[in-house]
Amino acid sequence: MDTEARNTERDRSSPPSDSGDVTHVAEESEEAEERSRSVFMSLVSWLPGGRITLSILVCMGFLLLLSTFVVQPFQIPSGSMEPAFRVGDRVLVNKLAYRFGSEPQRGDAVVFDGSGYFGDANYIKRVVGTGGDRVVCCDRRGRVKVNGEPIDEPYLYPGDTPSQVPFEVVVPEGSLFLLGDHRSDSRDSRDHLGQPGGGMIPVDEVIGRADWIAWPAGHWTSLKRPESYARVPAPGGAHG
Repeated sequence: MDTEARNTERDRSSPPSDSGDVTHVAEESEEAEERSRSVFMSLVSWLPGGRITLSILVCMGFLLLLSTFVVQPFQIPSGSMEPAFRVGDRVLVNKLAYRFGSEPQRGDAVVFDGSGYFGDANYIKRVVGTGGDRVVCCDRRGRVKVNGEPIDEPYLYPGDTPSQVPFEVVVPEGSLFLLGDHRSDSRDSRDHLGQPGGGMIPVDEVIGRADWIAWPAGHWTSLKRPESYARVPAPGGAHG
């Protein structure tokens, strides 16, 4: 019985070796953190400029977050949106434009992911029709009509007609009908009408709205929605 009691007592007093292990792990953890800080600071001091370089890295991180969630730059690769957007222009795309319940509007120039619809790339086109719209080309004067309202398109490339290819579509809800401003040099919704998706782009694929041309400096400008779309009636209220 005494032996059993001593064993029990010893079992209760045995944890010191375990607690020693815990203390050792904690000390090693602190040492590891200290080594990490030391290595990081050594790296910073090794880089040219030391603390100045660290500030640059912080700024770069901020710009990365800004580009990911707020404003993202894109380069215009072709002439399909001339004359508003020229080859080589750098545009700033507002990625918050369609958050918090807002959606693309007729006349907006939008950047979207065309994978599975236009091709495996990002594109910039102008929104001509939104969900429920009936878009027709062309009327007797050669104009595009949206919900029966003819659209004057001041942004068209000089000498271009609104479309050399006639079409009549009703845009599904949650989708967009998109055309390039340089109609004779643009592959857009017209070219994909007979394909899956019918040439429409889901709103969810829109990356953002092109709000500014930032480069070259001589072409810097902020972009506004054309007023001609303000007269378009809502779907179902079409006339003419």
